[in-house]
Amino acid sequence: MTTTNRPHRSPDSAEPPPAEGGRHARPPAAAWISWIALALMTTGSVASLRPAPTMAVYGLAAVFLYVVPAIVFLLPTSLVSAELASGWPGGVYNWVALGISKPAGFLAVWCQFAMTIFYYPSLLGYVASTLAYVFDPGLANNGWWTAAVIVVAYWSGVWVSARGTKGVAGLAGGGLVIGTLLPGALLVVLGIVFLGRGHPSAAPMSAGHLLPAWAGLASLVLIVNNFLSYSGMEMNAVHVSSLRKPAKDFPRAMFLAMGLVLLIFILPALAISWVVPADQLSLTAGVMQAFDAVFAGFGIQWLTPVIGVLLVLASLGGMLTWLAGPSKGLLLIARQEGYLPPFLQRLNARGVQQNILVTQGALTTLIALLYAFIPDVSSAYWIFSVITTQVYLIMYLLMFVAAVRLRRKFPEHPRGFRAPMLLGLCGVGFCASLAALLVGFVPPSQFGSGSPWVYLGIVAGGALGLGLVVPFLFHRLRKPSWRQPEVNPS
Repeated sequence: MTTTNRPHRSPDSAEPPPAEGGRHARPPAAAWISWIALALMTTGSVASLRPAPTMAVYGLAAVFLYVVPAIVFLLPTSLVSAELASGWPGGVYNWVALGISKPAGFLAVWCQFAMTIFYYPSLLGYVASTLAYVFDPGLANNGWWTAAVIVVAYWSGVWVSARGTKGVAGLAGGGLVIGTLLPGALLVVLGIVFLGRGHPSAAPMSAGHLLPAWAGLASLVLIVNNFLSYSGMEMNAVHVSSLRKPAKDFPRAMFLAMGLVLLIFILPALAISWVVPADQLSLTAGVMQAFDAVFAGFGIQWLTPVIGVLLVLASLGGMLTWLAGPSKGLLLIARQEGYLPPFLQRLNARGVQQNILVTQGALTTLIALLYAFIPDVSSAYWIFSVITTQVYLIMYLLMFVAAVRLRRKFPEHPRGFRAPMLLGLCGVGFCASLAALLVGFVPPSQFGSGSPWVYLGIVAGGALGLGLVVPFLFHRLRKPSWRQPEVNPS
C-alpha cells in the first residue's frame, strides 16, 4: 500500500481537537444568514465617521488613500481570517498558538487587548471635541476639557461594565444608524447642495489632485490611520460557517462590504474637504467643524448640537460594547495558561474582570492627562491613533504567518472556506502591515513644528513597550500558581 506525501509533523503539531459538538458542525437551516446580511454586519462593525477629518486633509486624494489599504489590508485580512475561523474555532489565540506557538498566541491576544488602552483615549478625544460643540466650540482644542471628558466617560463605562449590565451590545446597531448613516448622509447631501449654490470647494477637486502630494515619507504617514479604520475583520470572520455556500458567498459579502465601507469613509471625508480648509481642520473636531459650517450656510446652525449629541451617543455605545470584550478574552487565556498574575485574574461578585478594567483605567487616565500637556489636541489624537494601530498590527503580522503555517501543517484539515492564493494574500497583508507599522514612526508632515525625537519617543515607547515588552515580562515572570483553569470566569 503506497502512502501519499504529506508535510512532516512534529509531536506538538498534532491535529487540533474537534470543536465542541463535533468538528465544524454546520448550523441548522434556521441559523443560516445571507451573504448580504453578512456584508451589512461587516459594514456596521467597520464603518465610522471618526476617521473622516484625518483623510479630509488630503481632499480628493482621500479616495486613493482609502482604496489602497482596502486592497492591500482589508481584503487579505477578510479572506485569511475567514479560512482560519472556519477551520479552527477559538479566535486569534488558537490560530496563532497552533500555527506558531502558545507564547506567540498570547502575544496576539495581548495586542488585541492592549491596543484598546490607547484606542479609548483617541476615541474619547473625538467624543470630547464633538461634545464641545454642544456647549462651547472653543473647548474643542482645550486639552484639560479633553482630558476631563476622557476620564469621566471611561470610568463611567467601567462602572456600567462592572455591574454586568445586559443589552449594551444593542447600542452598536443603533449607533450605526444614528451616529454614522444619518449624519454621514446629511453631511454629504448638504455638502453637495453647498457646492451647488456656487460656493467654491475648500480643497481642489481636479483630476490632478487624485494622488497625494509627495513631500517625502512624512507626506504619506496619515495612511497608517486607515489600517486601524479597517481593523477588526478577524472578528466578523466567525460568521463564515453560517453561510449556505461559504466559498462563493463570503467573497461576495466581503466585496460588497468593502464597497459600502469605502462609500461611508470617502464621501463624508470629501464633504468635509469641500467646506473646511485643510489648514483649519481639527483631526478630532473636523466632523463637527464641517456640520457647523454647512448649517451656518443654510441658517440652521441650531442643528449642530443635535448632531453632536447623536455622534457622542453612538461613540459611547461603541465604547461600552468593546470595553469588556477584549479583556474577557485575555482573561480566559490567562487563566488557562497562567499568563497574568492572580490579581489581574480576580473577578467581582458579578463575574466581571474588574481588576483588569481598573488597571486599564489607571493607564487610560494617565494617557488622557497627556492631552492637557500636549499643546495641540490634534497632535495628541494622532499620536494615540498611531500607537493603537501599531499595537494592533503586531497581531495581524502574527495572524498572517500563522495562516501560512497552518495551511502547510494541516493541509487536509476541514475548512468551511479556503482563501484563494493564500500565500499571496498573506504576503501582501504581511508586507502592508509591516510597512504601515514602520511608517507610523515617522512624524506626519502636518505636525512638522514639534520635535521628531519627542514624537518618535512617545510612539516607540507606547507601541513597542506596551505591545512587546509588557507581554514578554508577563511570560518571563509567570509562575505555575498563576494557572487557574478550573475557575469559570463567565
